[in-house]
Amino acid sequence: MTAYDAISIIRAKRDGGELSDEQIDWAINAFTHGAMADEQMSALAMAIVLRGMSRRETARWTRAMIDSGRRLDFTDLPRPTVDKHSTGGVGDKITLPLAPLVAACGAAVPQLSGRGLGYTGGTLDKLESIPGWRADIAPDRMREILTDPAAGAVVCAAGADLAPADKRLYALRDTTGTVESIPLIASSIMSKKIAEGTAALVLDVKVGTGAFMPTHAEAHALATTMVELGADAGVRTVALLTAMDTPLGRTAGNALEVAEAIEVLAGGGPADVVELTLALAREMVALAGLDTDPAQALAGGRAMDHWRTMIRAQGGDPDAPLPTATHTETLSAPGSGTVTRLDARAVGIAAWRLGAGRARQGDPVQAGAGVQLHATVGDRVTTGQPLLTLHTDTPHALPGAVEALAEAVTIGPQPPRNNPRGVVILDRVSAARG
Repeated sequence: MTAYDAISIIRAKRDGGELSDEQIDWAINAFTHGAMADEQMSALAMAIVLRGMSRRETARWTRAMIDSGRRLDFTDLPRPTVDKHSTGGVGDKITLPLAPLVAACGAAVPQLSGRGLGYTGGTLDKLESIPGWRADIAPDRMREILTDPAAGAVVCAAGADLAPADKRLYALRDTTGTVESIPLIASSIMSKKIAEGTAALVLDVKVGTGAFMPTHAEAHALATTMVELGADAGVRTVALLTAMDTPLGRTAGNALEVAEAIEVLAGGGPADVVELTLALAREMVALAGLDTDPAQALAGGRAMDHWRTMIRAQGGDPDAPLPTATHTETLSAPGSGTVTRLDARAVGIAAWRLGAGRARQGDPVQAGAGVQLHATVGDRVTTGQPLLTLHTDTPHALPGAVEALAEAVTIGPQPPRNNPRGVVILDRVSAARG
């Protein structure tokens, strides 16, 4: 058996070489079990950022991270499994109405979600604003909920034994300037999604000022890599590229977004949230091989029924009042006209400063904090009309949030020429046939 060491592997990638399957397997296994030091993996990650990885290398890296822990198996469920992942944005509460909607269409949705960091919100933080709801669900309990025809969906945290190499590497990359690498980003996302045992996956890759990928070209490259990884692992995968220059919906926060998601399930809600929810649901239902119209499941109330059962199954009370912040401040329109720009990143930063997000993993968040939008791109406003309401339990945070929003809104005499309102599906990426 060939012997490997960290230094030779680092040098090989540093000098532009392509790592063998055996080198990748050794590196991930050694890092997971402490035989490869953090500084050595940091050096290898930096070499990957600078030199990249081939499709074969990226697929093997992903497989090695999956193999570092447990892989769930839901192939024996009576329903087809399908999941969705978003690369993160501002006001992105789509998972909340989407999971029960797709379950109402006949699929099982085993969704492992994360917590927010910085200005992008976390699905688990949002759901934890529901009294009693728990993110930590054991695999056996997941199976029970997914099998229950009245629920059919689980949104929970990944267990410590699911792709543990990725968890260690993610924390390391965050502190060593090695986040910006498409192979590393794609393998991090897909290792967890493949390990969770879903048979099909729809990716929502955000593009714009409020997204991790600001340009179409970067987002398309990431989407293509993730779709290829899914195909290589036998997971049917499709990606939609969606706009994130403007916040999704009319809220950015935790309980604020839950309330908006419930509006959608009740047949209302902002048009862009409804549009994107249905677009992703149609992709998921198609990948699952089901012949059902998600719009009918939403309009008929079946999605709301699944939501209520899903929340109860994880300890939550769907009838309990959601938390509200103790302090609010409303910002008004400085002039009359049409909102031509509402910067998603600025709104996200304001929500973060108000307490809806965290600066470091493990920091607490405020359930009621966030930003409520009274107008969005394409809306007509008049001088003095409310534009944004800030919510927080810490009033000393209000000046910082106001500062973040100082240049966030542009009001002009004419409507915007492109994409005047609503979400925009910019592109679709699927695996090549043949």
